Amino acid sequence: MIRLRATQSVQERAARGTRAGRAAAEGLTSSFMDSFRPEQWHDFFITVGGGAAALTGLGVVAMSLHLDVIARDPALRHRARTVLAALAAVFVRCCLALMGGQSGRAIGAELLIVVIPAAVGGLLSFRQIVVSAAAGATRESSLRTFGGTACYLAEIVGAALLVAGYGNAMYVAGAAMLATTLFAISGSWLLLVGSSEETPPAQGQDSDAARSAP
Repeated sequence: MIRLRATQSVQERAARGTRAGRAAAEGLTSSFMDSFRPEQWHDFFITVGGGAAALTGLGVVAMSLHLDVIARDPALRHRARTVLAALAAVFVRCCLALMGGQSGRAIGAELLIVVIPAAVGGLLSFRQIVVSAAAGATRESSLRTFGGTACYLAEIVGAALLVAGYGNAMYVAGAAMLATTLFAISGSWLLLVGSSEETPPAQGQDSDAARSAP
């Protein structure tokens, strides 16, 4: 009898321990899954989206000043396409994320809808310059293209985890979005430098140089 009671007591304690462990695991999982709070990311999306919109407008104006040079060079065309597409895609993602009444899963799905076409478009644009561009330009463009694609892939992973319910994955997607923006900013600068180097001198400047020559 005593042995039976001891066995039952051990079984009850084991059952209680199992239930407590299961409840703790479910609570931890629920807390991790529901950790995304859209209101906490409002200022982030406002800041990044506003900056991307301003940079997109400035980039269009700056590129229009060297439009002939950019149109003639495949590498510069590729860089112009990828820079404008990256900045515009960041702006669109931030606008979608700021729409009210959305869950983390909805925002993750919106990020995927925009990021995946942007990444594929960048690779297709790079494919067009592989044959036509010079070896040095192709090498430089390939490094930047693969770096930008890596940022896109990191954001895709973060967005996919967000869709799966892991709210903390928004930090991965947000960091990747910032990295993409930095890539686009540096690409804009390199594009303007490259187009300025290839811009031929004006006709008046040639005439002045010819007259001043001995």
